[in-house]
Amino acid sequence: MLEELSLNAWPALQSVLYDGWILRFADGYTRRANSVSPLYPSSIDLDQKLRFCEAMYRSQKLHVTFKIASAASHDSFDQKLMSCGYQKDALTSVQGLDLNAVKAPLAREVNLEEDLTDEWLDSIYRLSAVAESQRKTLHRILINIIPRHCFVSLEAHNQIIACGLGVLQGEHIGLFDIVTDSSFRNTGFGRQIVENILAWGKQNGVQTAYLQVMLNNAPALHLYSKIGFVEKYQYWYRTKP
Repeated sequence: MLEELSLNAWPALQSVLYDGWILRFADGYTRRANSVSPLYPSSIDLDQKLRFCEAMYRSQKLHVTFKIASAASHDSFDQKLMSCGYQKDALTSVQGLDLNAVKAPLAREVNLEEDLTDEWLDSIYRLSAVAESQRKTLHRILINIIPRHCFVSLEAHNQIIACGLGVLQGEHIGLFDIVTDSSFRNTGFGRQIVENILAWGKQNGVQTAYLQVMLNNAPALHLYSKIGFVEKYQYWYRTKP
């Protein structure tokens, strides 16, 4: 369920459905939008499927990348990829939160828009250090988000110093691109962004929230733990040039 929600919330620019697998392409910007998600049972021979995926990604001049979720019982497939030379990378925790347990946001004004603004977009470019060559692709991903969503930002010293994205689907809200200026970290601004996204979701009937955080990101893990997020499962990528 959360895998489907996250695929909808962060759309690829192009997708190919192939025997229960979803192949996603977005000019190489982010692994999640440029990888294969083996979501459903397959009927085609596994070696044949691997050859198909490898040919598709190489035709797009992309590394061949598979997203493997521990919740989906892909142990044998993961072993197969490892034996074929695919390297494990970007171990990530998928976490959830019951919004009934969320406190009200701290008393600080944030800006929340349901439409993408140039100011928010320029800020995410700057705060996330998005390369000039990738900015057009990120813009296209953001404007292709179909479920209802919100862009949240927080200012200090007349500039945006933290921002984030929330995507609402039914009773769930996903949190994406939560980032704070390096000069203002460990000051509560990231928590402000998260809690205001959660509050917006709660106002719109959301019951649960989810997010994805890499396991090597200790400050983010600490922040989300303080808010009340708990791990549901993990995923990682298997990649081969």
